[in-house]
Amino acid sequence: MNIIVWMLAGGALGWTAYSYMGLSEGRGMTISIVIGTVGALFGGKLVAPMFASAAAIPDAFSVTAVLFAAVVAVAFLVAGNLVYNRWDV
Repeated sequence: MNIIVWMLAGGALGWTAYSYMGLSEGRGMTISIVIGTVGALFGGKLVAPMFASAAAIPDAFSVTAVLFAAVVAVAFLVAGNLVYNRWDV
């Protein structure tokens, strides 16, 4: 369940970054959503367990993991925008 929430949060952040903030307009909305989703999966699966408490149940819903997923998704979107602006990739 957590993974689906992370993916939805990352996709929503990617869509928001494209639609309202104008990040990566040259690449398109789909790429922004994919970058946000990948960033959220990375943040929720790899970064959040490093900072979450050891007593947390791995498969249970965790607000902390969703917050880490969102923060890392935003970082991936900003990094993707910087790469696109610098090298047009």
